[in-house]
Amino acid sequence: MIPRNEYPRPQLVRDNWLCLNGEWQFEIDNSKSGAERGLYEKDRTLEGRITVPFCPESRLSGVGHRDFMACVWYKRTLEIPDEWKGKRILLHFGAVDYHATVYINGKRACEHRGGYTPFCTDITDLLTGEGDTVTLSASDDLRSHLQPAGKQSSRYESYGCFYTRTTGIWQTVWLEAVDARCYIKELKLTPDTATDSVTVGCVLEGDFRGTDLSARVLFDGREVGSAKAVNIGARTVDFAVSLSERHLWDVGQGNLYDIVFDLSRGGEVLDHVGSYFGLRCVSLDGGKFTLNGRVVFGRWVLDQGFYPDGVYTAPTDDDLRSDIVNSMRLGFNGARLHEKVFEPRFLYWADRLGYLCWGEQGNWGFDVSSAGNIQYFLPEWLEAGARDYSHPSIIGWCPFNETWDRDGRPQDNSVLSTVYRVTKALDPTRPVIDTSGNYHVETDIFDVHDYEQNPELFRSYYEKISDGIVNDQIQRNPKRRDRQKYDGKLPVFVSEYGGIAWIPEGESGWGYGKGPKTEEEFIERYRGLTDALLDNEYILGFCYTQLYDVEQEQNGLMTYGRKFKFDPDIIKKINERTAAVEKAN
Repeated sequence: MIPRNEYPRPQLVRDNWLCLNGEWQFEIDNSKSGAERGLYEKDRTLEGRITVPFCPESRLSGVGHRDFMACVWYKRTLEIPDEWKGKRILLHFGAVDYHATVYINGKRACEHRGGYTPFCTDITDLLTGEGDTVTLSASDDLRSHLQPAGKQSSRYESYGCFYTRTTGIWQTVWLEAVDARCYIKELKLTPDTATDSVTVGCVLEGDFRGTDLSARVLFDGREVGSAKAVNIGARTVDFAVSLSERHLWDVGQGNLYDIVFDLSRGGEVLDHVGSYFGLRCVSLDGGKFTLNGRVVFGRWVLDQGFYPDGVYTAPTDDDLRSDIVNSMRLGFNGARLHEKVFEPRFLYWADRLGYLCWGEQGNWGFDVSSAGNIQYFLPEWLEAGARDYSHPSIIGWCPFNETWDRDGRPQDNSVLSTVYRVTKALDPTRPVIDTSGNYHVETDIFDVHDYEQNPELFRSYYEKISDGIVNDQIQRNPKRRDRQKYDGKLPVFVSEYGGIAWIPEGESGWGYGKGPKTEEEFIERYRGLTDALLDNEYILGFCYTQLYDVEQEQNGLMTYGRKFKFDPDIIKKINERTAAVEKAN
């Protein structure tokens, strides 16, 4: 059985595709001499085997190599279906960590830098039809601090809040066939609740002259809107589709409209693509977060996207869905997708289930102390934003998290302000947090991380927000106070709190503060910390650390194996109590 063989790109779907997951040849190349030794050559055999799309550090890959790998190589044969003859053949990689080079039959096809974002190359002209091969090399050097690495450990072992690394391929590899003349390359869908419409942005590839693009919108199988751009004269096409029925996407109500595109010329269909969108709007109203004009308190939880057997890759599509379902069972309405660009299939389930997500980049390990380093960050972040723009579940962006000093050098504020401004320019529809926790430079929300374990003290730290005082951990520390100060105007979000340690007897691990001794003590501490935020009319939401344990960090509400540690109904009742900001609704 082919692992992870569900369609990997849910917002631009074609019928003609072929999953390339499964067994590949594999070789570790720590000397990075593989190119010189000709590992890319068509008839060269690699020494080992691996199961794609799981990274070689994972058990599911069949390799389980946990040490550093400077470079890894992959190879497999390609069998192109006969019915694809005369079409262009596109080769897709969902994500490869970090610097990938792709060869077809020994000839270089493309390169890509970025461990979290997809890339694609047209391989048609490199195919021979006789024993075609694809080879990929992936170089990975997170210790350089010039590549975003998220929570991947820079030591041999996992430690603290740093976990097993991911090297090479970790998302689906696949082929698709498109018309040789012209096809739809990109889609961008922007809903408008004020006019009950959706604006379509479409990028075409190939000879677009004289083509027509039609869009049909359906809800529950009924056509509720259509529009058509005729005699297209530019590569980029934009038009609006009015909707005859209004179904808002909301918390727990993933009301999704299907949208079907046909690209044609002279009545002949060149491309047929399926997608979807949610009709919703998000905004900040004073100190409040609103969804479709209604104040919603953000009951977010930290989700780090790690799996015991797959590391960065969920073993099955259902595992992605289950994490969201379990979070909602605990009374959360969304998550910070923390220090990682989650795969599109996770966002698909968040879209369907009505789950509010903050999109982040895995910036830890990246040096923000030099303005020049932005060249290694911004291109990948823009790819992530373009990939995920149309997902209704993404309600905000957070490119950086806790931008600490690097070897005594403070962050270069221009890096954060530039990334913030570019993000806002490309997506003015969502709020942007420049860096979660610290140190803010230019941001829509003033968020803080506070792991105080005493509920009474914790409550007192946020009692003077109306006076322009957020007495969080940062401002109580004199070494950090001058670098970040609340201006009294921005909305406040406690985007990390709790992290209460709950470590089974006889096991080692860590959490924040001194762990409670009994389940009753845990519940009371959880209740006290959460009530302090729910009761504060000047806080727009919270994010509890965390949904499940990750390796040695054992402060989740579930185990790493996704078993509830406590009765989820008790946690749910605490989380879902009406918040002060919601009482005015």
